[in-house]
Amino acid sequence: MNTWITVTMLAALILSFILPWTYFLRGERSAKRYKRSLAVNCLSFFGLLLVAAVAMFSGSTAVFAEGETAAASGLATGLAYVSAAVVTGMSCIGGGLAVASAASAALGAISEDSSILGKSLIFVGLAEGVCLYGLIISFMILGKV
Repeated sequence: MNTWITVTMLAALILSFILPWTYFLRGERSAKRYKRSLAVNCLSFFGLLLVAAVAMFSGSTAVFAEGETAAASGLATGLAYVSAAVVTGMSCIGGGLAVASAASAALGAISEDSSILGKSLIFVGLAEGVCLYGLIISFMILGKV
């Protein structure tokens, strides 16, 4: 029964993203269609999140056996590794986008006035700091494993 609920929720989650954007992309692309598809996407996602939370917390409490406890521990370890990878990857993507815009603006400013080199390097360094913060958080996650 739990597997069926999980598969159903996963299918509904995937459809909550696919259906609104298919609606938007198939017709005339306008701001009204975009807003409508975004609203349907948000409502279906958060509605599904609410249904999943109710389904998860409304069941009776299960007592884990020895083998199920070990499996849950292995799942927790695996999710910790996945979360550390996601944190590092997303922070590096964000930092890369920030460095790209800050560095190009800094190069343009330096070409006009070379006396602002130090100030522009500070902004580029701040953008690189986002990557380091994500890396530190992933080390903290892996330290708990």
